[in-house]
Amino acid sequence: MSEFVIEMPDVGEGVAEAELVEWFVKVGDPVREDMVVAAVMTDKATVEIPSPVNGIVTWLAGEVGERIAVNAALVRIDTAGDTGGARSEEGLETTIEVTKAELPKPAPTASHSVTPQTEKPLAAPPVRLFAKESGIDLAQVQGTGPAGRILREDIEQFLSHEAAPTRPRGGFAKVAPNEEIKLTGLRRRIAEKMALSASRIPHITYVEEVDMTSLEELRATMNADRKPDHPKLTVLPFLVQAVVKAISEQPDVNATFDDEAGIITRYGAVHMGIATQTPAGLTVPVVRHAEARSIWDCAAEMNRLAEAARSGTATRDELSGSTITISSLGALGGIVSTPIINHPEVAIIGVNKIAIRPVWDGTQFVPRKMMNLSSSFDHRIVDGWDAATFVQRVRTLLETPALIFIEG
Repeated sequence: MSEFVIEMPDVGEGVAEAELVEWFVKVGDPVREDMVVAAVMTDKATVEIPSPVNGIVTWLAGEVGERIAVNAALVRIDTAGDTGGARSEEGLETTIEVTKAELPKPAPTASHSVTPQTEKPLAAPPVRLFAKESGIDLAQVQGTGPAGRILREDIEQFLSHEAAPTRPRGGFAKVAPNEEIKLTGLRRRIAEKMALSASRIPHITYVEEVDMTSLEELRATMNADRKPDHPKLTVLPFLVQAVVKAISEQPDVNATFDDEAGIITRYGAVHMGIATQTPAGLTVPVVRHAEARSIWDCAAEMNRLAEAARSGTATRDELSGSTITISSLGALGGIVSTPIINHPEVAIIGVNKIAIRPVWDGTQFVPRKMMNLSSSFDHRIVDGWDAATFVQRVRTLLETPALIFIEG
């Protein structure tokens, strides 16, 4: 037997190990050169590992959820009798992509033919997770993406055509059995980060209501008059601009705190994290140098990053390095929230939904578009007075939005 060993690649940035989040093959499966065999996760980014040779899988390193050290054996492949022009191990550099997409599968080799029915359906890791959570076998779903790749929309379409279970007359509907789900991948990273933040950071949460009526009028006007190449403005770009302006007056909130070293790093640039819900879980893509962007540029970058995060194509650089974070649940924002700080930052701005409420203007109640800001701060670094002062400045800027665009 001629054996080829695929090792866990060094993905850089000092990463010593990666979590195995998905196998695309099993022992006994034939593989072809450039076929993706595994997906691992490092720092919230999915890394797909292809095979550089043709052959038969004889051994896999572990189960999904296990952590594999860099340079440790990941997959063993028997290449004996291969006629597919496999490359030699000497001088080989394994190519990896930080992406959601699987590579289209080339035609089978003569020595190890595979019928289409036995191939693993093409789908990105976030889509596979969505299918698993929805109880859907991907083999039943018709993919409409490139090379027949299954998209999230394909699964949603499949779900919409499933018949709803009926309740038997005179009895209860059949109840699904309990299911134990191992926490892996991004979901486990989120759990670890939230536990770290909640256990190590003494949070103080400050809630204030903001009259958004004037800003909403300005936003509607700017959207109606925008250029064809300008994105449609939501509330978030205005909030980013207001936070940037407030930071210029109170820079201590734009910081990270290394509590082990006892060092606060206060940043000159504002790298704004935007908490974004994706099919795989919560991620925080980063709008870099928000202080140097126009409101249109900021909106365009936020749209780009949100799409990359939801599709699973965001890179590690796009998902790290934030200095302060905004968290918004949009229409589901509720009246108040208690956002958890994105460790090791010292502040997070929570956005609640806009609702029309009666507001006393001195003589009568009038309808106004009101929104609450629920903001949390690291109380070791930011005093309550400073937290309130910062939020009040953001409030003033949002309620008088022309101030956002005044220099100085």
